[in-house]
Amino acid sequence: MSALQLEQLAEKYFAAVDNKDLSTALSFFTHDATFTIATYQSTFKGRDTEISEMFKRLFSRYDTILHTNFDHFPSPPNMISSRFEVQNSKIGSPTIYKNNCNFFKLQGNYFHEVYVYMSGDNALA
Repeated sequence: MSALQLEQLAEKYFAAVDNKDLSTALSFFTHDATFTIATYQSTFKGRDTEISEMFKRLFSRYDTILHTNFDHFPSPPNMISSRFEVQNSKIGSPTIYKNNCNFFKLQGNYFHEVYVYMSGDNALA
């Protein structure tokens, strides 16, 4: 993939997460993908099992999820890192603001390995 294609892929993925669209979010991953929250030494294995359950917990935990202010660092053809801000909110609770960085390694056109470094509490556990 080109640098621009990698950036567009990352932003489409984050848009699916923000829309709490589980099937679309999962469609960005290989079947045997791993998703590691390096800050908390947690790894989820398998798109349709542990990664799916991780997203279900995230989507049920917050009413609103928003990823913004991206700085992408593509490394064609199959890697990109993205620094961004996150806002998570629940009705009746203060909004949680975070600064995160994700590192994506692709296999073909799909995420095969994802490493997340996040500020604050682990929103994905």
